[in-house]
Amino acid sequence: MVGIKRNGLWWLLSPLIISHAQAFYIPGWSIKSYKEGEHIPLMVNKVYSDNTQLQYAYYDLPFVCPPAGRSHASGLLSGQSISLNLGEVLRGDRIKISDIDLTVGHDNKCNFLCDQQVTRSDLRRARELVKDGYVAEWIVDNLPGATSFVTVDKSRKYYAAGFKLGFTKYDSSTGKPRYFLNNHHTIVIRYRTAPGHAGEGGGKVVVGFEVYTKSVGPNNKRENGCPVELQEIDDNFELYMPPNKTEDLVLEEQRPENHHDYLDEGDDEDTITIPYSYSVYFREDNSIEWDKRWDLYFVNQEEGSRIHWLAIINSLIICGLLSGIVAIILSKTIRTDIKGYKEASMEAGRKSKPAPRPRTPKLEKHSLGLLEQENEVDNLPNDASDDEALEDVTGWKLLHGDVFRRPQYGHLLAPLVGSGTQVLFMAIGLIFLSAVGVLNPSFRGGFLSFGFGLFVFAGLFSGYFSAKVYKGFGGVNFGKNALITACFFPGLLFALVFILNLFVWAQASSTAIPFGTLLAIALLWLCIQVPLVYLGSWYGHARTSAWDNPTKTSNVARQIPQQAWYIKSLQSILFAGLVPFTVIFIELLFVFQSVWQDKSGYYYVFGFLSVVSLILIVTVAEVTIVTIYVQLCSENYHWWWQSFAVGGGSALWVFFYSIWYYFFKLHITGFVSSMLFFVYSFMACCVYGLLLGTVGFLAAYAFIRKLYAAIKVD
Repeated sequence: MVGIKRNGLWWLLSPLIISHAQAFYIPGWSIKSYKEGEHIPLMVNKVYSDNTQLQYAYYDLPFVCPPAGRSHASGLLSGQSISLNLGEVLRGDRIKISDIDLTVGHDNKCNFLCDQQVTRSDLRRARELVKDGYVAEWIVDNLPGATSFVTVDKSRKYYAAGFKLGFTKYDSSTGKPRYFLNNHHTIVIRYRTAPGHAGEGGGKVVVGFEVYTKSVGPNNKRENGCPVELQEIDDNFELYMPPNKTEDLVLEEQRPENHHDYLDEGDDEDTITIPYSYSVYFREDNSIEWDKRWDLYFVNQEEGSRIHWLAIINSLIICGLLSGIVAIILSKTIRTDIKGYKEASMEAGRKSKPAPRPRTPKLEKHSLGLLEQENEVDNLPNDASDDEALEDVTGWKLLHGDVFRRPQYGHLLAPLVGSGTQVLFMAIGLIFLSAVGVLNPSFRGGFLSFGFGLFVFAGLFSGYFSAKVYKGFGGVNFGKNALITACFFPGLLFALVFILNLFVWAQASSTAIPFGTLLAIALLWLCIQVPLVYLGSWYGHARTSAWDNPTKTSNVARQIPQQAWYIKSLQSILFAGLVPFTVIFIELLFVFQSVWQDKSGYYYVFGFLSVVSLILIVTVAEVTIVTIYVQLCSENYHWWWQSFAVGGGSALWVFFYSIWYYFFKLHITGFVSSMLFFVYSFMACCVYGLLLGTVGFLAAYAFIRKLYAAIKVD
């Protein structure tokens, strides 16, 4: 979603928005305008890096200016926390009001912020963050502060969200790294006249928020705390504190390889002062529309669109080939088999009708002879005659008495299918809301918040489908099945998040979910989702009938012949899973880049993603049908679990891809960051596999019901 477009949903929501316009601001829908001289709050959020998965709240850093509790004209106090939705908390946001003063139309060449006293340990912490390439996120009018760039041909301008805490230089004489801190920020607010009546009254809207950083050393001349010269700075602020002892006591050749780490050794009570200052400039820019202001954050948008179209064409070709294969199977092979089976069954029925025989007088037992043998042949069951007439019947047609036999561990398969429908409903809802523009980049945390809400509400569907499958397997204790459905998969995810959180808490990172939020999630799960699952399960088990299978199951199971190597479970899962993976491979690259590599970027092409997702679902259904049909032709009727595993088989390839991506594309350092990557990747693959496994199961079940209903002979 490149721009925030007005669509039909806007007209449905507009009366509600207009009636409450003075009460609150709806990100992405209502426009906030400012008048000349009005204060605009600048909020600080967090710092993050592409080289690690650990984020930190900006005001938790010991080397930045802490909030002074200053009162702004808007009535907000610096350091005051902003209420966050669930999605913002889960993504590690910690938003607070800053001391920086922004007044519409008033430029400020330089304003002193504070002198921050830091210790040696604080200085080491600052150097670690600068070394890892951390960037800070500030927010004005819901826009993240950005670093501005231009394309190589200087034809287009674009933004990279965030700005660097500092930079690294290498000493020309020693080749060792030296780390410098950015302690002066130049803020540029771009605005234009507000549309409609607000603009006629002198209102202005923010269309751009740029931050330019400078490193000003302590030796630069200052007046009122501000550097006199900001254009030509020859002395940067180095994150270095000389040792307590005289340097001359240490010979140059005796210093360790990391020279600066050695020089930082000393009493931790020693301090150094970091001066902070900022400049503010307001610039009118009529080239940017308010509803297009996010476009600058989407790098290489046109080139990316061409790649997305290539992904869709690639997916359509694969899906088209599969559709042709399925069509051939359905229209020719299966139709011919069904016709031959019906003709053979009718012939067998005619042959099995016994001709009327004259009444035979009772004979002595010892005088039966050949007559006894004749009667024994005549009294054979009709099945013998049927088998003789149907001697040419092979493959899947022989499994009509076994194909709907209850699977082993069906009490676990039913909850998995139920949870899969729950995830499927959530995914469809999120993609739809994102494609129509309800969930957009300006709605911070909206994607996670809506996703969690849809998942909890979809507990109704989870319980219903789980109960239907469970009842079809002959289950009677729907309450136990509902409890397993409500607790098994969500409980696994919650346990993984909780254990992972213990490691992240130890790092004092804002990536850690607060204990109160974890408790709230647990209450939503246990007090809302579990009852919804139980309600859906009760309705599916008690108020609806079980799915009616077209054939009856025989008492004795058939013996399964030796299977070819490519039909065996693991091989078929891997081979079949590779096809859906090729459908999403190109789009998956963009998703991984947005989530793991470009944390400052935003994934916006949900329109393309919705098309690829639809093609993916069709492809998974077709691949599962073909795979299960081949299995049935090999007289293997254990298809229940196999269809679920084949449908979700591409999740294995996605996980293999994530491992390759970690080693060859990312530069993640640290044990905890690596653990975050692999655990979250595993959880995402579980959700993905559960969703597509359910699609494969339902597609295979519908296909087999249709297939065996067609061979019934009245």
